[in-house]
Amino acid sequence: MNLILLERDDFLGPQRVRLTGRRARHVIEVHRAKVGDRLRVGLLGGAMGEAVVAAVEQGTAEPAATKLATVELAVVELAEVTLGQKPPSPLDLVLVLALPRPKVLRRLVAAVTSFGLKELHLVHSARVEKSYWQSPRLRPEELQMAIRLGQEQGRDTLPMVIHQHRRFRLFAEDQLPQLLEGRAGYVAHPGAERVCPSGVGGPALLAVGPEGGFIDFEVQLLQSLGVAAVSLGERALSVETAVSALLGRLMS
Repeated sequence: MNLILLERDDFLGPQRVRLTGRRARHVIEVHRAKVGDRLRVGLLGGAMGEAVVAAVEQGTAEPAATKLATVELAVVELAEVTLGQKPPSPLDLVLVLALPRPKVLRRLVAAVTSFGLKELHLVHSARVEKSYWQSPRLRPEELQMAIRLGQEQGRDTLPMVIHQHRRFRLFAEDQLPQLLEGRAGYVAHPGAERVCPSGVGGPALLAVGPEGGFIDFEVQLLQSLGVAAVSLGERALSVETAVSALLGRLMS
């Protein structure tokens, strides 16, 4: 974790926090924090700052034990290191993503969250297996965990919102025009003559299809709404690689 995310329920008082479970284990096992060490923290949905480790309780490794490892943090009230630091500016881009294979969904969600993306639309496409929509990875708690991992990686307290659309044409015709208002729109399409621009310098919308890209009908529908087809060159890239490359290029 590059940022320890705190929730309001973690606070024992105005300046004291108790962490349990995954975050506590990470602080103990990865940060190897000791009493007096400082950690970078942020309040979920709020400001960031620092905290000092006030106590560490390792718990026990016995399988039958019920005691959880806990870490107590005292928020530091020093100039420029209190919970008054703003999170990074959000990425001014809306991502429309054909639902990827379930096994890569969590990694993709975490990755785009770490970029600072705040709005993701998962859509169906002709090349998306219908069974993907039945995956447990689409459960709210699974998606929220992926978002949390991305926030911790990217040092961001502001979460991303994920929308799901199982009918591509209905989404494109009814909702995409509103999403495009005031935004430059791009669809990644293998073989497109136009190379993806670099540093668009303003609000944008990016649509990325499944492995192999959107089918011609879907691309044509997007183009009819003002979305420009762009590519990253001749090489065929995985969705994970393409999304990261496109975001880095568009928003550099």
